[in-house]
This record gives sequence, C-alpha cells and structure tokens, in this order.
Amino acid sequence: MTSRQLRTRLGAVAAAGVATALLAGATLLAASPAQADPRPCPGAGPGDPARCAQVIGIDAGSALVMRTEPRYGAQEVGRYTNGQWLEVDCWTTGDPDADGHGYRYWMQVSTPRSWGYVNDWYLDTGGPSVWKAVIPQC
Repeated sequence: MTSRQLRTRLGAVAAAGVATALLAGATLLAASPAQADPRPCPGAGPGDPARCAQVIGIDAGSALVMRTEPRYGAQEVGRYTNGQWLEVDCWTTGDPDADGHGYRYWMQVSTPRSWGYVNDWYLDTGGPSVWKAVIPQC
C-alpha cells in the first residue's frame, strides 16, 4: 500500500469514526477487515512464496500485540503499529478482536526477530474469502 493509499484509508477510517460517534445509540455500525490481500513481502525475490500484510486500524499511541497463542491472555511477543509489515504464515481461530466485532480469525505471523499470533482484523488481508485461497490453516 502506498503512503497516498494509506493516507486515503486513514482519512476514510477517521470519517467513519466520526460517523460512528454521531450515530452512537441509534444504530450499531459493523466494520469489516480491510480489503486487500496477502501479497509478496517487501524485498522478496522472484518465486519467493512468503506472503505479507500490513498492520492497520490501530489507534494512535497504541499497538497491535503479537502473542504466543491466538488469545489475548497469552504472553506478549512484540508490538506493531500501523503500516508495519508482518509475514503471514498460517491462520487459525481464537479470541474475538479487541474492538468488539466478534472477528475470531488470527494469523500466525513472523518478523526477522520473532513469531506469534495477531488478530487478522488488524491486518490488511481482505478477510477469509480472500486469504483462505493462499494462506494455509495452522
């Protein structure tokens, strides 16, 4: 995702947040995972099968926590902010996302220094209808 696309996405997210605040109590707005898909990792050579996704939807001053298991009570492995790349290894299910959407898909992800699980809600993978064709179940 280019920085221009990211700014456009962040602007749309901010506008959606304002609309949600204005409609609070009148209706419950449901969001969905970002529409993109796991793609070759930055710097990957031709034929490299690794797939990556970027962290999205994290509030300013906060971070997406990578954990040892697909549940929020599991030990913390690392912290990531919007725009950071994670290699997506496989998917599983676990605790619902922290923002209350009920989204239970987690990705086993890795970086050059660590591996663990993050809720897919906070990655730009496009959701299960997109990534199940290219990412195996753990």
